[in-house]
Amino acid sequence: VEGSDLFVSDDDCVYMRTVDGPVQVDVIYRRIDDDFIDPEAFQADSQLGIAGLMRAWKGGNVAIANAPGSGVADDKVVYAYVPEIIRYYLGEEPLLASVPTYLCMNKKDRDYVLANLEKLVVKPANESGGYGLMVGPHATQATRKQFAKLIEADPRNYIAQPTLALSTAPTYIDDHVQPRHLDLRPFILQGSKSWVTPGGLTRVAMNKGSLVVNSSQGGGSKDTWIVS
Repeated sequence: VEGSDLFVSDDDCVYMRTVDGPVQVDVIYRRIDDDFIDPEAFQADSQLGIAGLMRAWKGGNVAIANAPGSGVADDKVVYAYVPEIIRYYLGEEPLLASVPTYLCMNKKDRDYVLANLEKLVVKPANESGGYGLMVGPHATQATRKQFAKLIEADPRNYIAQPTLALSTAPTYIDDHVQPRHLDLRPFILQGSKSWVTPGGLTRVAMNKGSLVVNSSQGGGSKDTWIVS
């Protein structure tokens, strides 16, 4: 839904407009920044959010899965520290290895990245949706030079990772079945205990040869089948 599909009523609950009348909403997973989610509480001229959402949330009448302020973890620089965070707070070794991540704000990492742009994926630290990234093996020489300048101008804003070989799956494209790259995003739910949900979100790059699966960049999704 969009923000205009939802409203907060006099009872400080959130409702969705439907052809059959208002339906109360229990949980919201938002895709817009904090500043725009509620024109009453934040940016007054926002047309994207829901007026009164913060009142409803504070009153315990709706849950926001990614609550205001949780975006601190969206900074991709944090990813490089996840193994150390696990060791420090849990006293355990990570069960799954993280993708090697080079922080361009560190001179040693930056020198390596600039010397190996043709092998790496370069990402801005605070963007999402596949915007502003460069896939080195698929980029032109001119694009690599452009990113080298961007990194040198603002190294804190860039990380780099090896280009991963994503799996492919048969995908129906223009009346033909063709291979397309995809990834699987599992979800972990946390309450009194934590558990990994069966399945997850399978995202697929619809363009031939592309490794960018984000829906904002033309990617799609597939059903995820769990066979037990």
